[in-house]
Amino acid sequence: MALFLTEEQVMLKDMAGPFLADQAPVKHLRQLRDANDAAGFSRDLWRRFGEMGLAGVLVPEAQGGGGLGHVEAGIVLEEIGRNLSPSPFLSTAVAAVTAIGGADAELRARWLPGIATGETVAAIAVDEGRRHDPANVALAAERSGNGFRLNGAKRFVVHGHVADLLIVAARTSSDVGEMRGITLFAVEKGAAGLTADPVRMVDSSIAAEMLFEDVEVDAGAVIGTVDDGWSLLTRTLDAGRVGAAAEMLGVGGAAMAMTMDYLRQRKQFGRLIGEFQALQHRAAHLYSELEIARAATLKAAQLMDADDPKAELMAAVAKAKAGKAAMLAVQEGVQMHGGIGMTDEYDIGLYMKRHRLLDELFGDTAFHAERVARLNNY
Repeated sequence: MALFLTEEQVMLKDMAGPFLADQAPVKHLRQLRDANDAAGFSRDLWRRFGEMGLAGVLVPEAQGGGGLGHVEAGIVLEEIGRNLSPSPFLSTAVAAVTAIGGADAELRARWLPGIATGETVAAIAVDEGRRHDPANVALAAERSGNGFRLNGAKRFVVHGHVADLLIVAARTSSDVGEMRGITLFAVEKGAAGLTADPVRMVDSSIAAEMLFEDVEVDAGAVIGTVDDGWSLLTRTLDAGRVGAAAEMLGVGGAAMAMTMDYLRQRKQFGRLIGEFQALQHRAAHLYSELEIARAATLKAAQLMDADDPKAELMAAVAKAKAGKAAMLAVQEGVQMHGGIGMTDEYDIGLYMKRHRLLDELFGDTAFHAERVARLNNY
């Protein structure tokens, strides 16, 4: 698979970029933040995603979507990152759609059309501790009648406080280990015993700590097979990881572009600071790191679309590499901007904050570096 976009994919990029730059630029993020918006994103804008065909990019045509792939989702996410557009696209249109894709026809028909139109928001409820650790899910799902009773807590559930649908990973067996005992459930908003405590994150988005107290779900809420949800959970998380890597490319690319513009304008000692060789070397190094991350992320998305067994490894590579490259971009950006880079008046600091959240989401760079070693049997 060649590491470049097709003509149709370039057309999608040319459509998504101007749409987000016009409808959801950094100014939009600032407005939501300064108004202390309770949702953390605009529902109207999410419906516009649906009207534009973006929300349903991964939804099959049979459920009203575009029937496209993770490469196309990554194109949209890179533009979201470039503009810091507050949106449930990653959690809903990518991760949740991937999970629901493993459900039965009834669940797919129940949730996918609403996602495609931008009416439904979904959240992924996996993490329980301070760090991403999906193998050690402890939230208990005990059989109750023809369904299950859920008890436990989840943390860092992005958009969980407003989600219409929660994809919940729960322990349905006493078997301990990655390969057995985990089941995915589709839990609807407003379920009795389900409470959410919203927490504003460093980038002004909102995640929630979710408490499950005897939450009853019927057997129809099971996604996939009871006790055998690990492979579907892994694919769901990998979809989110590749998507987060793509969004970090947008964050890093925008931070680099802002920095390059500043180097071409700012003068010191009577010279443009971009003329100083030391800064040129750092800029060239940053460009090369972002391009390597771009190649890894595109390859991971292509392997996801091809259902290639190597997709899991490349998702880890992409998440780790994009996290490091974007971190370099925002850190160099803040430093090269000097004092103004530390102020809220200038946007570069907002890109640093968004990177910080995306790096933690679905596992940080260290988590995936270790995962790469494990998958390669090092």
